Amino acid sequence: MSLNQPQLEEYQRQGHLTLNEFYSEGTIQHVIEDINLWADETRSQLTPSDQRWYLEQDVPEGVSLFRKLDNPIYNRPKIRELLVTTELLSVAEQIIGNDLAVFFSQVFMKPARHGGPKPVHQDNFYFGPADEDRVLTVWIAIDDATVENGCLFYGDGSHQTGVHQHVAPAGEPYNLMVPPEVAQNFPMTAAPVESGGLSIHHGSTFHQSSENRSDKPRRALAMHFIPQEMKLLNPGLEYDLSVVVNF
Repeated sequence: MSLNQPQLEEYQRQGHLTLNEFYSEGTIQHVIEDINLWADETRSQLTPSDQRWYLEQDVPEGVSLFRKLDNPIYNRPKIRELLVTTELLSVAEQIIGNDLAVFFSQVFMKPARHGGPKPVHQDNFYFGPADEDRVLTVWIAIDDATVENGCLFYGDGSHQTGVHQHVAPAGEPYNLMVPPEVAQNFPMTAAPVESGGLSIHHGSTFHQSSENRSDKPRRALAMHFIPQEMKLLNPGLEYDLSVVVNF
């Protein structure tokens, strides 16, 4: 699969693009099974510090729900084989070139009724890449992502304004966000995606997600592509580069 010219132009103009029906229902079901197995294996190993990072905090006492899991493309060979296909690499290569690496990946669980919001931010502030135009985030909808359950919202064209300084809300040092007075210049547009579809975006595009108000989870897997030779010069957080996967 490759992107056609209108799709490439839309990505360049808006800073994001939705591609539905990218993976089969069977592929997504296998991914869900491996994520569930991984979560079960991980739960008993979490330290109190890990629990604050990986589990939802605003839940009833005695309830334990995963917020996220890190680096599935490195940690789960089955997920890597299922999702990093020649078709996906072809799309990524059209946008940021050949010899790519996934240097960081995440599973976002966004559980029903308890999945919290993520404020407006730019991936490139977190990552600090040497070339801001050669970071591509591929966001795969495991469940249907809707406005009700917390799909992504984008600031159309915001990638053309460079990387902005971020701030952290009180008590949330890892939840970096674009200051509200800057974010308000780019009204957020909802980008619902069907299960098995992709939402791809430029590393500098403003994006956010809301809380999950529905009775169903909104699981998604994000992988962040960069050229293998590119360095992260000034990342906002620390990243373990020993888990980079080259393709």
